[in-house]
Amino acid sequence: MGGVKSIWNILMRIVAVFAANALAVIGAGAIAGISVAKAMTVAGLSAVAVVVEKLARAFMDDGKLTIDEINAAFSTTDKNAVTVQDQAVEIRRKKSKTA
Repeated sequence: MGGVKSIWNILMRIVAVFAANALAVIGAGAIAGISVAKAMTVAGLSAVAVVVEKLARAFMDDGKLTIDEINAAFSTTDKNAVTVQDQAVEIRRKKSKTA
């Protein structure tokens, strides 16, 4: 993936992480007596911070970000995402069942 495309991909995915996590706490904020805007901001920024930290650590490793490293960083915030490791385990399980 090209440099500009990668940056755009990462930025748009960060926006999605913020939105997904911010929207998930609307009800919780109201129940706890916290303003909806504060609850959304804290939840969204917390999730973005986790992703940015993982991207920074992957970049520090070798000065590059591969698509697998980018996907891994974002998969930690998406509970329904399947990581490369998850896929490898699932493939091994399927092979052991058929053998």
